[in-house]
Amino acid sequence: MPTGEIQTDAIVRDALAAGKEVFVPYLHRNPAASPGLPARVMDMVRLRDLADYESLKPDKWGIPSIDPATVHARQRVFGGPNAPHSDRALLDLVLMPGVAFDINPGNGVVRRLGHGKGFYDYFLSRHAAKSASLGQQEPPVLLCGLALSEQFLSPSEGAVPVGPLDQPVDGLILGDGEIKGPLAPANKTD
Repeated sequence: MPTGEIQTDAIVRDALAAGKEVFVPYLHRNPAASPGLPARVMDMVRLRDLADYESLKPDKWGIPSIDPATVHARQRVFGGPNAPHSDRALLDLVLMPGVAFDINPGNGVVRRLGHGKGFYDYFLSRHAAKSASLGQQEPPVLLCGLALSEQFLSPSEGAVPVGPLDQPVDGLILGDGEIKGPLAPANKTD
């Protein structure tokens, strides 16, 4: 597991080839930073096309990343100065990495342990607030975890620790194609 996360290259390429709008994470300083708010936050930035995706340079973790010099001219979920069409940009699916996942035996919810920075959790709370401000209650964003089979904990291996701000995911897709949680086919058990 060279990078510790499922590689999404094939997913991104397939979505772009199918004409889907694809947004990728972009980390930056929080313009509203204050006590109690994170100093760095995540926004999602739209890829223009496959050539745009292929032009991304790997960051220090090997993740293809947007050039900060081009962000001002790109569509972003939370916008900013001169960001085109960002006032109404909302996502319908977010694929989320994690360190570990499990299923809460009490309610069947898939729990996710992230890397501890809260980037996705804070992004999702801001995304929900934006969706509500636009009057778009339905459909909510679908959250899917992506993990290697080794990152999925069985009940005998313990539970994923979660806090009050941790977002559960709607389903988990493992590297072997198995689906866990509420999105799993009805004829399979978790």
